[in-house]
Amino acid sequence: MRRAKVFLNDVEAGVLEERIPGKEYVFRYNDSYHGDPVSLTMPVEQREFTFDRFPPFFEGLLPEGIMLDGMLRQLKIDRDDLFSQLVAVGKDMVGAVTVEEIL
Repeated sequence: MRRAKVFLNDVEAGVLEERIPGKEYVFRYNDSYHGDPVSLTMPVEQREFTFDRFPPFFEGLLPEGIMLDGMLRQLKIDRDDLFSQLVAVGKDMVGAVTVEEIL
């Protein structure tokens, strides 16, 4: 199982877990987090979200086109490994959300 911390405006909001690659993911807000939602599709009040594929919000943060192709080649990441792609670009994404892999 791989895990990554998810930050909103440099405040740790929660953790994204990959339980089964490509099939089961969970995003959970930290108990101490009471800020804005990471995404409007994941309100803070619910606290935990389970997905049967890579979460669409996080997939939308990934590079596309030539930027994606270059990153995959340079870092030797499989095109289908969206979790690895997310943590590879996690600190340099557009917007207020950043991601850091938990090793």
